[in-house]
Amino acid sequence: MSETTILRAERWLDMETESVRSPGVVVVEGNRIVGVNPSELPAAATEVDLGEVTLLPGLMDMELNMLIGGPGGPEGLPDPLHGVRDDPVFRTLRGVVNCHTTLMAGFTTVRNLGLMVKTAGFLLDVDLARAIEMGFFPGPRIISAGHAITPTGGHLDPTMFQRLAPHIMPQSVEEGIANGVAEVRKAVRYQIKYGAGVIKISASGGVMSFSTGAGAQQYSDEELEAIVDEAHRAGIRVAAHAHGDAAIRACIRAGVDCIEHGSLATDKTIQLMVEHGTFLVATTYLADALDLARAAPALRAKGEEIFPKAKAMVGKAIKAGVKVACGTDAPAIPHGQNAKELWALVDRGMTPIQALRAATVTSAELIEANDLGRLAPGMLADIIAVPGDPTEDITMTEHVRFVMKDGRIYKNE
Repeated sequence: MSETTILRAERWLDMETESVRSPGVVVVEGNRIVGVNPSELPAAATEVDLGEVTLLPGLMDMELNMLIGGPGGPEGLPDPLHGVRDDPVFRTLRGVVNCHTTLMAGFTTVRNLGLMVKTAGFLLDVDLARAIEMGFFPGPRIISAGHAITPTGGHLDPTMFQRLAPHIMPQSVEEGIANGVAEVRKAVRYQIKYGAGVIKISASGGVMSFSTGAGAQQYSDEELEAIVDEAHRAGIRVAAHAHGDAAIRACIRAGVDCIEHGSLATDKTIQLMVEHGTFLVATTYLADALDLARAAPALRAKGEEIFPKAKAMVGKAIKAGVKVACGTDAPAIPHGQNAKELWALVDRGMTPIQALRAATVTSAELIEANDLGRLAPGMLADIIAVPGDPTEDITMTEHVRFVMKDGRIYKNE
């Protein structure tokens, strides 16, 4: 192909005006957009006529884990023995497949939020991101968290998903198990040293682990403050798994940038998020899609209690004006079905254009990527195409026909 590419489509989504416009003619040079419906087109260019589709910015998923789920395992809940059966090499190879699946679904940028397995201190998600960047295999742009940082027995302590006996699969501080101010500082520094672009922490209990109750705060205020201090001094943002209201408030006070889930946030806490500009990645499709029938009775009971409250919370957060970004918690829903989160956001009260903004502009703001999330000159050429008009029917985002990332075409149906 020529260094210059002209994409033609029936429509394109203008995030500045939040409207679908016609026609859609986008000019790409190298890995950048240089024109949208320009008055003059370059003479020497490769033209790609995509027909009856709408061009969108590449979508973004702000919470997933490429190293879990995918081929060879059950959909929804991960293989309960993956933590002790899959070695780091096999897990990484599985991640390669999941990266390809996610890119083909139209998600060109993701955050891999926290390894929860024994890796001897290797940051497998950082390696995946580096290999994709070097062109080894197709995949989305990955902002990697390295190991999730969690207290002993916390939700993201990998021994708590299977309720392992003592001394089975011991974890090190470098692998994210950290207690007390000194250890959490060391854990953060280790992840950053070896390439983490975001820090993920476990601030409260969770649903699918045998840790404390989902709402219980798991790190002290002092530990949370130390984590945020270390990360922010390095220019790195912090994402906190937090269901419980007290834990969410503690995170906001400590300066955590993004709350994952936020299920039990009260109206006052939601307002506090608005005041502090704290992002929310609600992973709300889980409440509809996660099959609890195969979960242990104790975990099923937690899910049945938490998920209805979580759905109601998201609707309140949307109305209050919280900055809601798109995230799925895949493979809690299968890799490749990421766009179902947009449907769930609409179901909770967003308009389709607001859901698209959550998966583009707001997600780009969360990762501080000023050249992503819009179709405009100077932006990175992450462009997808879907049939119909997704501002009228958000489920069109589940039928991606075309994927370009960094100016390279990976899919064209």
